[in-house]
Amino acid sequence: MLPLPPTTGPTPTSTAEESFPLPPSTKVAVVIPCYRCKGQVMRVLQGVGPQVWRVFVVDDACPEGTGAWVQAQSQDPRVAVVQHTHNQGVGAAVMSGYAAALTAGAHIIVKIDGDGQMDPSLIARFVNPIVQGRADYTKGNRFFNLRSLKGMPRTRLLGNAGLSFLAKLSTGYWSLFDVTNGYTAIHARLLPYLEMDKVSRRYFFETDLLFRLGTLRAAVVDVPMEALYADERSNLKVWRVLPEFAWKNLANLGKRIAYNYFLRDLSVASLELVVGAALLLFGVVFGLTTWSNALATGLPTPLGTIMLAALPTLVGLQMLLAFMGHDVAQQPQRAIHPLLPAADSAAPEKQTR
Repeated sequence: MLPLPPTTGPTPTSTAEESFPLPPSTKVAVVIPCYRCKGQVMRVLQGVGPQVWRVFVVDDACPEGTGAWVQAQSQDPRVAVVQHTHNQGVGAAVMSGYAAALTAGAHIIVKIDGDGQMDPSLIARFVNPIVQGRADYTKGNRFFNLRSLKGMPRTRLLGNAGLSFLAKLSTGYWSLFDVTNGYTAIHARLLPYLEMDKVSRRYFFETDLLFRLGTLRAAVVDVPMEALYADERSNLKVWRVLPEFAWKNLANLGKRIAYNYFLRDLSVASLELVVGAALLLFGVVFGLTTWSNALATGLPTPLGTIMLAALPTLVGLQMLLAFMGHDVAQQPQRAIHPLLPAADSAAPEKQTR
């Protein structure tokens, strides 16, 4: 990483910048992962307003040399470049930016992409809920205003809807949508607890981070926004990653249930899940076996046998629905960062590497 420059000197402003009052000691950093976005990144940097304290551009071994380009062209003294020697993926680039911002002493870290699809003037919307103590993490939601969806490609629209539903299951944040949206902000105090070396390194990064935030019971808020579509090209192909995302979401769902309902807590919901799943499995297997035997023999099935299959199935299904209702109601609502120690002393060093 290049040495951090002094913070004095002129800084760029954005005419559309949304103002947000900050306590004088609050340090907001912006992380911009870059890969094949040399033509757009300078426009993004010029839109970062004066309220931002540092900007970390992470060159993920970009073949266009975006990091060197920024170093040569940017006159903003707040900008520092983090250089990867080989491509590691967007998740790894963000983690490197987080680590640099954490080391520098940032309090809130905003992540925006370098391809120009995210308006830097909206940074205020993402920072405010954290500053006000209402959220630990904020993320963009391009689906809030239905009229704005006209500019989104149809395949991406449908793919994002499917990915968002899978993410609701795996993260426990049932009220969130547009999980692949990379416009985010996080309070730095949470980072040491996220085991950043284990977060997914590529496009599953945003969803995997939400899963880990859920295990911490962190409060997450969706921020309405509109995407900007111009001459940029997204590197994320939704239909190509859908099978991978489905498998990883199911794996995280299993881990979330184990963590939240059996390792960290035992409740009536835990009992509903176990008994309901057992009854439903018994009812379905017994019913299919009975139906198969009836077809093979041609003999009518006694009413008692039918009830023995139907009743466990219905009761099991009802218990699983009750468990899901409990799970939806358990979405974290209170921010936890005010209760955590300062980021520089929050957790062992091995978790921030």
